[in-house]
Amino acid sequence: MPVVANSIKFGTDGWRGVIGEEFTFERLALVAPVAAKVLYDTYYSTVGSRTIIVGYDRRFMAEDFARAAADAVTAVGFDVLLSETFAPTPAFSWAAKQLNALGALVITASHNPGTYLGLKVKGYFGGSVSPEVTKKIEALLPQEVQPVATPGKLEKFDPWPSYTTGLEGKVDIVKIREAIASGKLTLFADVMHGAAAGGLARLLGDQVKEINSNRDPLFGGGAPEPLPKYLDKLFAVIKNHRETDKSGLTVGLVFDGDCDRIAAVDQEANFLSSQILIPILIDHLTLRRGFTGEIIKTVSGSDLIPRIAALHNLSLFETPVGYKYIADRMLVAQVLLGGEESGGIGYGSHIPERDALLSALYVLEAIVESGRDLGEYYSYLQQQAGFSSAYDRIDLPLASMEVRSRLLQQLQTQPLTEIAGLAVIDCQTIDGYKFRLADNSWLMIRFSGTEPVLRLYCEAATIEQVHQTLEWARQWAE
Repeated sequence: MPVVANSIKFGTDGWRGVIGEEFTFERLALVAPVAAKVLYDTYYSTVGSRTIIVGYDRRFMAEDFARAAADAVTAVGFDVLLSETFAPTPAFSWAAKQLNALGALVITASHNPGTYLGLKVKGYFGGSVSPEVTKKIEALLPQEVQPVATPGKLEKFDPWPSYTTGLEGKVDIVKIREAIASGKLTLFADVMHGAAAGGLARLLGDQVKEINSNRDPLFGGGAPEPLPKYLDKLFAVIKNHRETDKSGLTVGLVFDGDCDRIAAVDQEANFLSSQILIPILIDHLTLRRGFTGEIIKTVSGSDLIPRIAALHNLSLFETPVGYKYIADRMLVAQVLLGGEESGGIGYGSHIPERDALLSALYVLEAIVESGRDLGEYYSYLQQQAGFSSAYDRIDLPLASMEVRSRLLQQLQTQPLTEIAGLAVIDCQTIDGYKFRLADNSWLMIRFSGTEPVLRLYCEAATIEQVHQTLEWARQWAE
Protein backbone atom coordinates (compact mmCIF):
# COMPACT_ATOMS: atom_id res chain seq x y z
CA MET A 1 0.00 0.00 0.00
CA PRO A 2 2.81 2.54 0.65
CA VAL A 3 3.83 2.26 -3.03
CA VAL A 4 0.28 3.19 -4.03
CA ALA A 5 0.13 5.99 -1.49
CA ASN A 6 3.45 7.50 -2.52
CA SER A 7 2.29 7.83 -6.14
CA ILE A 8 -0.80 9.92 -5.25
CA LYS A 9 -0.02 13.60 -5.71
CA PHE A 10 -2.23 16.70 -5.48
CA GLY A 11 -1.87 19.28 -8.25
CA THR A 12 -3.05 22.89 -8.43
CA ASP A 13 -6.57 21.87 -7.40
CA GLY A 14 -6.87 18.32 -6.16
CA TRP A 15 -5.78 14.83 -7.13
CA ARG A 16 -6.65 13.60 -10.62
CA GLY A 17 -5.88 10.55 -12.70
CA VAL A 18 -7.06 8.28 -15.49
CA ILE A 19 -10.06 6.19 -14.41
CA GLY A 20 -9.06 2.57 -13.78
CA GLU A 21 -5.37 3.38 -13.75
CA GLU A 22 -4.40 6.18 -11.33
CA PHE A 23 -7.95 6.85 -10.14
CA THR A 24 -9.52 3.68 -8.73
CA PHE A 25 -12.00 2.73 -6.01
CA GLU A 26 -9.15 1.23 -3.98
CA ARG A 27 -7.09 4.39 -4.11
CA LEU A 28 -10.05 6.67 -3.41
CA ALA A 29 -10.93 4.54 -0.36
CA LEU A 30 -7.39 5.23 0.86
CA VAL A 31 -7.36 8.97 0.14
CA ALA A 32 -10.87 10.00 1.28
CA PRO A 33 -10.51 8.97 4.97
CA VAL A 34 -7.06 10.58 5.18
CA ALA A 35 -8.47 13.80 3.69
CA ALA A 36 -11.31 13.68 6.23
CA LYS A 37 -8.84 13.19 9.10
CA VAL A 38 -6.68 16.13 7.94
CA LEU A 39 -9.80 18.33 7.67
CA TYR A 40 -10.68 17.27 11.23
CA ASP A 41 -7.16 17.88 12.58
CA THR A 42 -7.01 21.28 10.85
CA TYR A 43 -10.49 22.71 11.38
CA TYR A 44 -12.32 20.89 14.20
CA SER A 45 -11.25 23.43 16.81
CA THR A 46 -12.88 26.13 14.67
CA VAL A 47 -15.99 24.28 13.48
CA GLY A 48 -16.75 21.75 16.23
CA SER A 49 -18.24 19.40 13.63
CA ARG A 50 -17.45 15.90 12.39
CA THR A 51 -19.50 16.21 9.18
CA ILE A 52 -18.00 15.92 5.69
CA ILE A 53 -19.88 16.91 2.51
CA VAL A 54 -19.41 14.51 -0.42
CA GLY A 55 -20.44 15.65 -3.91
CA TYR A 56 -19.80 14.85 -7.56
CA ASP A 57 -20.09 16.03 -11.16
CA ARG A 58 -21.43 14.19 -14.26
CA ARG A 59 -18.35 12.18 -15.22
CA PHE A 60 -18.26 8.43 -15.80
CA MET A 61 -19.33 6.65 -12.60
CA ALA A 62 -18.87 9.84 -10.56
CA GLU A 63 -21.86 9.02 -8.36
CA ASP A 64 -20.44 5.53 -7.68
CA PHE A 65 -17.05 6.93 -6.72
CA ALA A 66 -18.81 9.48 -4.49
CA ARG A 67 -20.69 6.70 -2.69
CA ALA A 68 -17.43 4.79 -2.23
CA ALA A 69 -15.77 7.90 -0.78
CA ALA A 70 -18.75 8.45 1.55
CA ASP A 71 -18.64 4.85 2.77
CA ALA A 72 -14.88 5.04 3.38
CA VAL A 73 -15.28 8.26 5.38
CA THR A 74 -18.15 6.99 7.52
CA ALA A 75 -16.16 3.80 8.22
CA VAL A 76 -13.54 5.83 10.07
CA GLY A 77 -16.11 7.61 12.23
CA PHE A 78 -17.15 10.76 10.35
CA ASP A 79 -20.70 11.77 9.48
CA VAL A 80 -21.32 12.32 5.77
CA LEU A 81 -23.84 14.38 3.84
CA LEU A 82 -23.82 12.76 0.39
CA SER A 83 -25.31 14.67 -2.53
CA GLU A 84 -28.31 13.01 -4.13
CA THR A 85 -27.46 14.58 -7.51
CA PHE A 86 -24.63 16.12 -9.49
CA ALA A 87 -24.02 19.82 -8.85
CA PRO A 88 -21.33 22.47 -9.46
CA THR A 89 -18.23 22.19 -7.30
CA PRO A 90 -18.93 25.66 -5.78
CA ALA A 91 -22.33 24.36 -4.66
CA PHE A 92 -20.52 21.87 -2.42
CA SER A 93 -18.15 24.54 -1.15
CA TRP A 94 -21.24 26.63 -0.35
CA ALA A 95 -22.81 23.65 1.43
CA ALA A 96 -19.68 23.10 3.53
CA LYS A 97 -19.96 26.63 4.89
CA GLN A 98 -23.75 26.79 5.19
CA LEU A 99 -24.08 23.40 6.91
CA ASN A 100 -21.17 23.90 9.32
CA ALA A 101 -19.19 20.96 7.94
CA LEU A 102 -15.45 20.36 8.27
CA GLY A 103 -15.25 20.60 4.50
CA ALA A 104 -16.22 18.88 1.27
CA LEU A 105 -14.80 16.09 -0.87
CA VAL A 106 -15.86 16.58 -4.48
CA ILE A 107 -15.50 13.84 -7.09
CA THR A 108 -14.55 15.72 -10.25
CA ALA A 109 -11.76 16.15 -12.76
CA SER A 110 -12.88 19.67 -13.64
CA HIS A 111 -11.83 20.44 -17.24
CA ASN A 112 -9.74 17.31 -17.91
CA PRO A 113 -10.72 14.88 -20.73
CA GLY A 114 -13.35 12.23 -20.07
CA THR A 115 -10.87 9.49 -19.18
CA TYR A 116 -10.00 11.39 -15.98
CA LEU A 117 -11.62 11.63 -12.57
CA GLY A 118 -10.36 13.19 -9.39
CA LEU A 119 -10.91 14.56 -5.91
CA LYS A 120 -11.07 18.19 -4.81
CA VAL A 121 -10.80 18.99 -1.11
CA LYS A 122 -12.65 22.02 0.26
CA GLY A 123 -12.47 23.60 3.71
CA TYR A 124 -15.24 24.61 6.14
CA PHE A 125 -14.93 28.22 4.94
CA GLY A 126 -16.22 27.34 1.47
CA GLY A 127 -13.04 27.25 -0.60
CA SER A 128 -10.07 25.13 -1.63
CA VAL A 129 -7.79 24.03 1.18
CA SER A 130 -4.27 25.45 1.21
CA PRO A 131 -1.23 23.70 -0.29
CA GLU A 132 -0.10 23.00 3.28
CA VAL A 133 -3.28 20.97 3.88
CA THR A 134 -2.89 18.90 0.71
CA LYS A 135 0.74 18.25 1.63
CA LYS A 136 -0.46 16.90 4.98
CA ILE A 137 -2.85 14.58 3.15
CA GLU A 138 -0.04 13.28 0.93
CA ALA A 139 2.25 12.81 3.94
CA LEU A 140 -0.34 10.77 5.88
CA LEU A 141 -1.39 8.47 3.02
CA PRO A 142 1.11 5.69 3.78
CA GLN A 143 -0.28 5.37 7.33
CA GLU A 144 -3.93 4.94 6.25
CA VAL A 145 -6.81 5.56 8.67
CA GLN A 146 -8.25 2.56 10.43
CA PRO A 147 -12.02 1.85 10.63
CA VAL A 148 -13.70 2.43 13.99
CA ALA A 149 -16.15 0.29 15.93
CA THR A 150 -18.99 2.79 15.55
CA PRO A 151 -19.15 4.22 12.02
CA GLY A 152 -20.49 7.68 11.33
CA LYS A 153 -23.94 8.20 9.85
CA LEU A 154 -24.63 8.83 6.17
CA GLU A 155 -27.46 11.06 4.98
CA LYS A 156 -28.33 12.44 1.55
CA PHE A 157 -29.09 16.04 0.64
CA ASP A 158 -29.92 18.21 -2.38
CA PRO A 159 -27.25 20.93 -2.74
CA TRP A 160 -29.11 23.03 -5.33
CA PRO A 161 -31.87 24.95 -3.42
CA SER A 162 -29.68 26.67 -0.83
CA TYR A 163 -27.00 27.41 -3.41
CA THR A 164 -29.27 28.98 -6.02
CA THR A 165 -31.13 30.99 -3.38
CA GLY A 166 -27.79 32.36 -2.22
CA LEU A 167 -26.82 33.34 -5.77
CA GLU A 168 -30.16 35.02 -6.51
CA GLY A 169 -29.61 37.45 -3.66
CA LYS A 170 -26.32 38.73 -5.08
CA VAL A 171 -27.68 40.33 -8.29
CA ASP A 172 -30.76 42.14 -9.53
CA ILE A 173 -32.24 38.81 -10.60
CA VAL A 174 -35.60 40.37 -11.55
CA LYS A 175 -33.97 42.79 -14.00
CA ILE A 176 -32.03 39.96 -15.69
CA ARG A 177 -35.14 37.75 -15.92
CA GLU A 178 -37.17 40.61 -17.40
CA ALA A 179 -34.50 41.36 -20.01
CA ILE A 180 -34.55 37.72 -21.15
CA ALA A 181 -38.34 37.40 -21.04
CA SER A 182 -38.83 40.60 -23.07
CA GLY A 183 -36.31 39.63 -25.75
CA LYS A 184 -33.91 42.45 -24.86
CA LEU A 185 -31.34 39.76 -24.10
CA THR A 186 -30.97 36.32 -25.70
CA LEU A 187 -28.90 33.95 -23.59
CA PHE A 188 -27.20 30.79 -24.82
CA ALA A 189 -25.48 28.56 -22.28
CA ASP A 190 -23.00 25.87 -23.32
CA VAL A 191 -22.73 23.62 -20.28
CA MET A 192 -20.32 21.25 -22.07
CA HIS A 193 -22.22 18.15 -20.81
CA GLY A 194 -21.15 19.08 -17.29
CA ALA A 195 -22.43 20.00 -13.86
CA ALA A 196 -23.73 23.43 -14.91
CA ALA A 197 -26.60 21.70 -16.72
CA GLY A 198 -29.92 23.22 -15.65
CA GLY A 199 -28.21 25.78 -13.41
CA LEU A 200 -29.10 28.98 -15.26
CA ALA A 201 -32.61 27.69 -15.96
CA ARG A 202 -33.12 27.25 -12.20
CA LEU A 203 -32.04 30.86 -11.71
CA LEU A 204 -33.49 32.60 -14.77
CA GLY A 205 -36.27 30.43 -16.16
CA ASP A 206 -36.77 28.14 -19.13
CA GLN A 207 -36.01 30.80 -21.75
CA VAL A 208 -32.31 30.11 -21.25
CA LYS A 209 -31.16 28.33 -24.42
CA GLU A 210 -28.92 25.55 -23.16
CA ILE A 211 -26.75 23.45 -25.47
CA ASN A 212 -24.70 20.30 -24.82
CA SER A 213 -26.89 19.69 -21.79
CA ASN A 214 -27.05 15.88 -22.08
CA ARG A 215 -24.76 13.74 -19.97
CA ASP A 216 -21.85 12.59 -22.13
CA PRO A 217 -18.87 11.18 -20.19
CA LEU A 218 -16.74 11.52 -23.34
CA PHE A 219 -17.63 15.22 -23.76
CA GLY A 220 -18.18 14.92 -27.49
CA GLY A 221 -14.67 13.58 -27.95
CA GLY A 222 -13.06 16.72 -26.51
CA ALA A 223 -12.75 18.07 -23.00
CA PRO A 224 -15.16 20.19 -20.92
CA GLU A 225 -12.85 23.19 -20.98
CA PRO A 226 -14.08 26.65 -22.05
CA LEU A 227 -11.71 27.04 -25.00
CA PRO A 228 -12.57 28.03 -28.61
CA LYS A 229 -11.56 24.64 -30.06
CA TYR A 230 -14.46 23.00 -28.21
CA LEU A 231 -17.11 25.63 -29.00
CA ASP A 232 -17.93 25.20 -32.70
CA LYS A 233 -21.58 24.45 -31.90
CA LEU A 234 -22.00 27.58 -29.77
CA PHE A 235 -20.31 29.80 -32.37
CA ALA A 236 -22.64 28.42 -35.07
CA VAL A 237 -25.77 28.83 -32.94
CA ILE A 238 -24.98 32.48 -32.14
CA LYS A 239 -24.10 33.33 -35.75
CA ASN A 240 -27.33 31.75 -36.95
CA HIS A 241 -29.36 33.60 -34.32
CA ARG A 242 -27.84 36.99 -35.20
CA GLU A 243 -28.52 36.41 -38.91
CA THR A 244 -32.23 35.88 -38.23
CA ASP A 245 -32.75 38.22 -35.26
CA LYS A 246 -30.64 41.34 -34.77
CA SER A 247 -32.94 42.86 -32.16
CA GLY A 248 -31.70 43.04 -28.61
CA LEU A 249 -28.40 41.81 -27.21
CA THR A 250 -27.06 38.27 -27.50
CA VAL A 251 -24.53 36.46 -25.33
CA GLY A 252 -23.19 32.94 -24.98
CA LEU A 253 -21.85 31.73 -21.65
CA VAL A 254 -19.59 28.68 -21.36
CA PHE A 255 -19.02 26.50 -18.29
CA ASP A 256 -16.40 23.85 -17.66
CA GLY A 257 -17.12 20.33 -16.44
CA ASP A 258 -17.65 21.13 -12.76
CA CYS A 259 -18.92 24.70 -13.26
CA ASP A 260 -16.20 26.64 -11.53
CA ARG A 261 -14.75 28.18 -14.72
CA ILE A 262 -16.43 30.49 -17.22
CA ALA A 263 -15.88 32.01 -20.64
CA ALA A 264 -18.22 33.91 -22.95
CA VAL A 265 -19.01 34.53 -26.61
CA ASP A 266 -20.22 37.96 -27.72
CA GLN A 267 -22.96 38.60 -30.27
CA GLU A 268 -20.42 38.70 -33.12
CA ALA A 269 -19.36 35.15 -32.10
CA ASN A 270 -16.01 36.29 -30.69
CA PHE A 271 -14.59 34.18 -27.87
CA LEU A 272 -14.06 36.07 -24.60
CA SER A 273 -11.83 34.43 -22.01
CA SER A 274 -11.69 35.52 -18.40
CA GLN A 275 -8.80 37.79 -19.44
CA ILE A 276 -11.58 39.88 -21.00
CA LEU A 277 -14.36 39.16 -18.51
CA ILE A 278 -12.34 40.10 -15.40
CA PRO A 279 -11.80 43.76 -16.45
CA ILE A 280 -15.51 44.01 -17.35
CA LEU A 281 -16.50 42.56 -13.98
CA ILE A 282 -14.17 44.88 -12.06
CA ASP A 283 -15.69 47.88 -13.84
CA HIS A 284 -19.28 46.72 -13.36
CA LEU A 285 -18.99 45.73 -9.71
CA THR A 286 -17.18 48.96 -8.83
CA LEU A 287 -19.39 51.38 -10.75
CA ARG A 288 -22.84 49.82 -10.37
CA ARG A 289 -22.62 47.74 -7.22
CA GLY A 290 -20.31 50.04 -5.29
CA PHE A 291 -17.97 47.19 -4.37
CA THR A 292 -14.44 47.90 -3.21
CA GLY A 293 -11.46 45.87 -2.09
CA GLU A 294 -8.34 44.27 -3.45
CA ILE A 295 -8.08 42.73 -6.91
CA ILE A 296 -6.23 39.40 -7.00
CA LYS A 297 -4.78 38.13 -10.26
CA THR A 298 -2.60 35.15 -11.03
CA VAL A 299 0.77 35.68 -12.71
CA SER A 300 -0.77 34.61 -16.05
CA GLY A 301 -3.42 37.36 -15.93
CA SER A 302 -3.69 40.12 -18.53
CA ASP A 303 -1.83 43.41 -18.13
CA LEU A 304 -5.21 45.14 -18.61
CA ILE A 305 -6.36 43.91 -15.18
CA PRO A 306 -3.97 46.10 -13.12
CA ARG A 307 -4.78 49.06 -15.37
CA ILE A 308 -8.53 48.75 -14.78
CA ALA A 309 -7.87 48.26 -11.06
CA ALA A 310 -5.83 51.48 -11.06
CA LEU A 311 -8.64 53.37 -12.84
CA HIS A 312 -10.86 52.53 -9.87
CA ASN A 313 -8.14 53.11 -7.24
CA LEU A 314 -8.09 49.44 -6.26
CA SER A 315 -4.98 47.68 -4.96
CA LEU A 316 -3.62 44.60 -6.73
CA PHE A 317 -2.18 41.34 -5.39
CA GLU A 318 -0.53 38.70 -7.60
CA THR A 319 -0.36 34.95 -6.94
CA PRO A 320 0.91 31.76 -8.59
CA VAL A 321 -1.50 29.93 -10.91
CA GLY A 322 -4.11 27.92 -9.01
CA TYR A 323 -7.25 29.18 -7.36
CA LYS A 324 -6.22 27.88 -3.94
CA TYR A 325 -3.65 30.71 -3.78
CA ILE A 326 -6.40 33.23 -4.49
CA ALA A 327 -8.62 31.57 -1.88
CA ASP A 328 -5.84 31.83 0.72
CA ARG A 329 -5.57 35.56 0.09
CA MET A 330 -9.35 36.01 0.23
CA LEU A 331 -9.33 34.62 3.77
CA VAL A 332 -7.03 37.36 5.07
CA ALA A 333 -7.80 40.45 2.95
CA GLN A 334 -10.81 42.51 1.90
CA VAL A 335 -11.19 41.39 -1.69
CA LEU A 336 -13.46 42.60 -4.47
CA LEU A 337 -12.55 39.93 -7.01
CA GLY A 338 -9.94 37.27 -7.55
CA GLY A 339 -9.47 35.67 -10.95
CA GLU A 340 -7.27 33.44 -13.07
CA GLU A 341 -6.81 33.34 -16.85
CA SER A 342 -8.22 29.84 -17.13
CA GLY A 343 -11.71 31.04 -16.21
CA GLY A 344 -11.93 30.81 -12.43
CA ILE A 345 -13.29 33.97 -10.79
CA GLY A 346 -14.38 34.47 -7.18
CA TYR A 347 -15.75 37.37 -5.16
CA GLY A 348 -15.38 38.86 -1.71
CA SER A 349 -19.19 39.08 -1.63
CA HIS A 350 -19.38 35.26 -1.77
CA ILE A 351 -17.39 32.25 -0.54
CA PRO A 352 -13.63 32.21 -1.28
CA GLU A 353 -14.23 29.95 -4.25
CA ARG A 354 -14.35 30.39 -8.02
CA ASP A 355 -17.98 30.17 -9.05
CA ALA A 356 -18.99 30.18 -12.71
CA LEU A 357 -22.73 30.55 -12.07
CA LEU A 358 -22.24 33.65 -9.94
CA SER A 359 -19.83 35.01 -12.55
CA ALA A 360 -22.50 34.35 -15.18
CA LEU A 361 -25.06 36.35 -13.19
CA TYR A 362 -22.66 39.27 -12.71
CA VAL A 363 -21.78 39.23 -16.44
CA LEU A 364 -25.48 39.23 -17.37
CA GLU A 365 -26.14 42.07 -14.94
CA ALA A 366 -23.26 44.03 -16.53
CA ILE A 367 -24.79 43.55 -19.99
CA VAL A 368 -28.33 44.44 -18.90
CA GLU A 369 -27.37 47.52 -16.86
CA SER A 370 -24.78 48.87 -19.33
CA GLY A 371 -26.81 48.07 -22.44
CA ARG A 372 -23.53 47.00 -24.10
CA ASP A 373 -22.56 43.84 -25.92
CA LEU A 374 -19.59 42.24 -24.12
CA GLY A 375 -17.25 42.86 -27.05
CA GLU A 376 -18.22 46.53 -27.12
CA TYR A 377 -17.78 46.78 -23.35
CA TYR A 378 -14.25 45.37 -23.59
CA SER A 379 -13.28 47.79 -26.38
CA TYR A 380 -14.58 50.67 -24.26
CA LEU A 381 -12.41 49.58 -21.31
CA GLN A 382 -9.33 49.30 -23.50
CA GLN A 383 -9.92 52.89 -24.62
CA GLN A 384 -10.41 54.03 -21.02
CA ALA A 385 -7.16 52.39 -19.95
CA GLY A 386 -5.18 53.44 -23.02
CA PHE A 387 -4.06 49.84 -23.45
CA SER A 388 -4.96 47.18 -25.99
CA SER A 389 -3.52 43.72 -26.41
CA ALA A 390 -4.16 40.22 -27.65
CA TYR A 391 -3.73 37.01 -25.69
CA ASP A 392 -3.62 33.29 -26.30
CA ARG A 393 -2.48 30.13 -24.63
CA ILE A 394 -1.60 26.69 -25.94
CA ASP A 395 -1.18 23.44 -24.04
CA LEU A 396 1.62 21.43 -25.59
CA PRO A 397 1.57 17.67 -24.85
CA LEU A 398 5.00 16.29 -23.99
CA ALA A 399 6.18 12.77 -24.75
CA SER A 400 6.70 11.92 -21.08
CA MET A 401 7.33 13.30 -17.60
CA GLU A 402 11.05 12.75 -18.35
CA VAL A 403 10.85 15.26 -21.20
CA ARG A 404 9.13 17.64 -18.77
CA SER A 405 12.05 17.28 -16.33
CA ARG A 406 14.62 17.90 -19.08
CA LEU A 407 12.93 21.12 -20.23
CA LEU A 408 12.61 22.34 -16.65
CA GLN A 409 16.31 21.71 -16.04
CA GLN A 410 17.16 23.55 -19.26
CA LEU A 411 15.24 26.64 -18.09
CA GLN A 412 17.04 26.53 -14.76
CA THR A 413 20.56 26.08 -16.15
CA GLN A 414 20.36 27.90 -19.50
CA PRO A 415 18.16 31.00 -18.93
CA LEU A 416 16.55 32.46 -22.04
CA THR A 417 17.93 35.87 -23.00
CA GLU A 418 16.05 36.33 -26.28
CA ILE A 419 12.60 35.18 -27.41
CA ALA A 420 11.26 35.49 -30.96
CA GLY A 421 13.86 38.13 -31.75
CA LEU A 422 13.16 40.26 -28.67
CA ALA A 423 15.44 40.69 -25.68
CA VAL A 424 14.28 39.34 -22.32
CA ILE A 425 14.27 42.25 -19.85
CA ASP A 426 12.84 40.42 -16.83
CA CYS A 427 11.98 36.90 -15.70
CA GLN A 428 9.40 36.29 -12.98
CA THR A 429 9.46 32.86 -11.33
CA ILE A 430 6.52 33.05 -8.92
CA ASP A 431 5.07 30.14 -10.94
CA GLY A 432 6.87 28.78 -13.97
CA TYR A 433 8.86 31.29 -16.00
CA LYS A 434 7.27 34.56 -17.13
CA PHE A 435 9.53 36.42 -19.52
CA ARG A 436 8.90 40.14 -20.02
CA LEU A 437 10.21 41.21 -23.44
CA ALA A 438 11.66 44.47 -24.74
CA ASP A 439 8.35 45.66 -26.24
CA ASN A 440 6.52 44.92 -22.93
CA SER A 441 4.87 41.79 -24.30
CA TRP A 442 5.31 38.61 -22.27
CA LEU A 443 5.65 34.86 -22.65
CA MET A 444 5.01 32.47 -19.78
CA ILE A 445 6.22 28.86 -19.74
CA ARG A 446 4.64 26.67 -17.10
CA PHE A 447 4.42 22.94 -16.51
CA SER A 448 1.20 21.14 -15.59
CA GLY A 449 1.23 19.69 -12.10
CA THR A 450 -0.80 16.62 -13.10
CA GLU A 451 0.06 15.75 -16.73
CA PRO A 452 3.08 15.76 -19.11
CA VAL A 453 1.87 19.05 -20.57
CA LEU A 454 3.64 22.35 -21.15
CA ARG A 455 1.41 25.42 -20.83
CA LEU A 456 2.46 28.39 -22.95
CA TYR A 457 0.87 31.82 -22.41
CA CYS A 458 1.47 35.05 -24.31
CA GLU A 459 0.14 38.60 -24.33
CA ALA A 460 1.30 41.07 -26.98
CA ALA A 461 0.10 44.04 -29.01
CA THR A 462 -1.43 41.94 -31.82
CA ILE A 463 -2.74 38.39 -32.18
CA GLU A 464 -0.19 37.85 -34.97
CA GLN A 465 2.66 38.62 -32.58
CA VAL A 466 1.09 36.38 -29.94
CA HIS A 467 0.99 33.46 -32.36
CA GLN A 468 4.55 34.11 -33.57
CA THR A 469 5.81 34.09 -29.97
CA LEU A 470 3.86 30.94 -29.09
CA GLU A 471 5.19 29.20 -32.20
CA TRP A 472 8.72 30.18 -31.17
CA ALA A 473 8.06 28.64 -27.75
CA ARG A 474 6.62 25.48 -29.32
CA GLN A 475 9.73 25.03 -31.46
CA TRP A 476 11.96 25.68 -28.45
CA ALA A 477 10.16 22.96 -26.48
CA GLU A 478 10.23 20.43 -29.30
